[in-house]
Amino acid sequence: MKNTIPGLDSSALILSSHQASEALSQLGGKARSLALLSQANLPIPEWFVVTTAAFEACLTEAQVWGQGDRSKVPAQVNWPVAIRAELVGALGHLCPNGELVAVRSSALDEDGLAHSFAGQLESFLNVELEDVPEKIVEVWRSGFSDRLLAYRLEHGLSEVPQPPAVLVQRMVQAECAGVAFSADPVTGRRGVALVSAVRGLGDALVSGEADAETWQVSRDGEILSHQALVDERVLTAEQAQAIAALARHTAQHFGRPQDVEWAIDGSGQLWLLQSRPITTLAQMADPDGPLQIWDNSNIAESYGGITTPLTFSFARRAYEAVYREFCRLMRVPEGAIARHDTTFRCMLGLVRGRIYYNLLNWYRVLALLPGFRVNRRFMEQMMGVREELPADVLRSLESSTFRDKVQDSIRLLNTLMGLVSNYRTLPRQIQQFYHRLNDALELPPNTLAQWRLDELIAYYQTLEQKLLTRWDAPLVNDFFAMIFYGVLRKLTVAWCGDTAGTLQNDLVSGEGGMISAEPAQRVRQMADLAALHPNFVETLLCGSQFQIEQAMTTLPGFQSAYKEYLEKFGDRCLEELKLESPTLHDDPLMLLRSIGHLARHTSHSSAPLRPRPPVSLREQAEILVHQHLRSRPLRRRLFNWVLRNARDRVRDRENLRFERTRVFGRVRRIFVEIGQRLFALDVLDHPRDIFYLNLEEILGYNDGTATCTDLKGMVALRKAEFDRYHQMPSAGDRFTTYGPVHPLPLTPFTQPTSQPATSSLTYQGLGCCPGIVRAPVQVITDPKNAVLQPGRILVAERTDPGWILLFPGAAGLLVERGSLLSHSAIVSREMGIPAIVSIPGLIQWLKDGDWVEMDGSTGHIKRIDEPA
Repeated sequence: MKNTIPGLDSSALILSSHQASEALSQLGGKARSLALLSQANLPIPEWFVVTTAAFEACLTEAQVWGQGDRSKVPAQVNWPVAIRAELVGALGHLCPNGELVAVRSSALDEDGLAHSFAGQLESFLNVELEDVPEKIVEVWRSGFSDRLLAYRLEHGLSEVPQPPAVLVQRMVQAECAGVAFSADPVTGRRGVALVSAVRGLGDALVSGEADAETWQVSRDGEILSHQALVDERVLTAEQAQAIAALARHTAQHFGRPQDVEWAIDGSGQLWLLQSRPITTLAQMADPDGPLQIWDNSNIAESYGGITTPLTFSFARRAYEAVYREFCRLMRVPEGAIARHDTTFRCMLGLVRGRIYYNLLNWYRVLALLPGFRVNRRFMEQMMGVREELPADVLRSLESSTFRDKVQDSIRLLNTLMGLVSNYRTLPRQIQQFYHRLNDALELPPNTLAQWRLDELIAYYQTLEQKLLTRWDAPLVNDFFAMIFYGVLRKLTVAWCGDTAGTLQNDLVSGEGGMISAEPAQRVRQMADLAALHPNFVETLLCGSQFQIEQAMTTLPGFQSAYKEYLEKFGDRCLEELKLESPTLHDDPLMLLRSIGHLARHTSHSSAPLRPRPPVSLREQAEILVHQHLRSRPLRRRLFNWVLRNARDRVRDRENLRFERTRVFGRVRRIFVEIGQRLFALDVLDHPRDIFYLNLEEILGYNDGTATCTDLKGMVALRKAEFDRYHQMPSAGDRFTTYGPVHPLPLTPFTQPTSQPATSSLTYQGLGCCPGIVRAPVQVITDPKNAVLQPGRILVAERTDPGWILLFPGAAGLLVERGSLLSHSAIVSREMGIPAIVSIPGLIQWLKDGDWVEMDGSTGHIKRIDEPA
């Protein structure tokens, strides 16, 4: 039953359900779905489709084309004799006994993945055979209605619609009918089918004119809920299960969740009338999927903003190794570590180009530690756990037997003995770590430029083996720094009456020997040298790198200090743990400009930026402690032991973090050189494109295990994707996902906040370094090209070691993020800069030029009027 009209084209005008699969592109959405489902042997009433070619033939016959407007379908169409004969023959074959039919639209873009067009085109039920031609014309006319054009505009579709095909289907004399969803379109639960039913035909349900009986059916056929009508019951449980199974069968056939219409006739036969994708599910998470909480509050200082694939893959690998090593140091059994292999590999995630902690995996690792079963609450408080533990962890804890707890206690005792041993040997471990690190990095960096690709990769793998998987001393030191600093804080409150909770900061400040403060000290020294030569200061402020380096050849003292700085701190830069970040070796202008601005202030003002008190903060704190504990010798001895360890561990923590910078700096240089080699091989368009490949792809390209060798193609895709991430808003500091993380929308993690309104005159944070400062603020969001006016209070959302170049000119420091052990807090204490961190809403509260009074002891900030 496939004919054509002479003089037109060879397109089929009318196709039966058995022929439709031969011309799917002409069927439109509804008919195409039915044609594909006919291959699945499902109970579908017989049908045929009047294709768009019939529309063109009829309008040609009516000479509408001559008017140049195909949207003006006449109310009465004089069907060409050949087409009418073909239509009559198709109806006779479909309904030999004169049965009624349904006439439905089947537009080309109707019932698609993106748009359903529900209710936008006409459909007719219980149509007499002699009325079918008229109803077909009505469907065609609806394809050009104002309502449909408005729908297309609203959804960003072409303003020129295509004529719809028309589906003619034998009517089912339904006892009951309705719709079914293979997945719940309201909640997004993919494992729950939703069935709605009414008596008679289902058009009243679809139009909203009648209430429906609803059923929820699980994947295994269990009835989860049943909401019956007040006056009658439409379906039996068995029928609801059969309808749910039918909907799932169609979903399995198409590979996507489906929205189906169904009917049951007087004999109890279930019929499938139509099927279309559930368009709303694409942007809905399945709440039955595993919950994951993503948080960057403790990692944004190292990996803020967009991060490239190479940095993420390197960081993920390093974090996996570090957490495994930490568990071994805590004497977690190897079997338990092996069983949690996936947990360790997924400690970090990359979402919209930004790095986040997988917080629940972090808690799973915490639950591995010996003693957690018997000291859960204490350990949660010590590690700062705020959320409910993952369900699998809770089930394990709740099912713990007495024997499990005894074994856990024994392992805890073993761990405590190991900690005592690590405490005693920690100084030696740190020395061995330095020796191992210096041995691995002893290769002169310039040697890398002469190596082949395979030699560079072999050197990286050596560093990984010697250092990245053996980060034991920094881990142990960090653990003891957290313990002793926390204990010191409690003792200062309990024994020394420190109601402000900041005495411990003063006690650990000014320790000396902390390398993090050295860059600022050297910048000051270079500024003092430059200030003696006003012309050179102007060159530092306005000249190019070439001009500055030429000018410093006449100042050997400054030139020597500058080269020494680059030799030692050239790898320190903004976002220094990101491999793609340019270092001071690449672009030293930020350093040179900072020296120039500080030198200008030094030459124009004899007053120091921050007058030093006659007695240091540390000495004042020690006097206060002595006054409280002089009559308590045992307390004084214990306090001094804790204080000594807190100072040593915090100092070593910062110094070991600098060694991490050295390692990352060397890794960065290795991959920059690898990029040069791949560029020379013409497999990259630019050497720095290496940062858009992940670590496994780079290593695999060298050793023959890569699954894709079109590196240029992969880089182009990644660049386009990450360019989109730059345009997208951040997902926030914390959000949740259920099931697959991509590409579903992210749910912000909401919790009560004590953040005051931006109109408030006062804010509160954590005081890090005492001192009261009254000065205007300067808000800096991008320090790369920022010029901090000396004597102003530096305000930032977060800082990292690269910001140290701005610290010498700051009168005070206010940071929205951070903790008492963050880099900015420790360095400010060491440099004596009054500082406050962890101030929620700070960036929204203050703007450039606002005057504030800040108290670095209490953490109190007050906005004040500018002095006269």
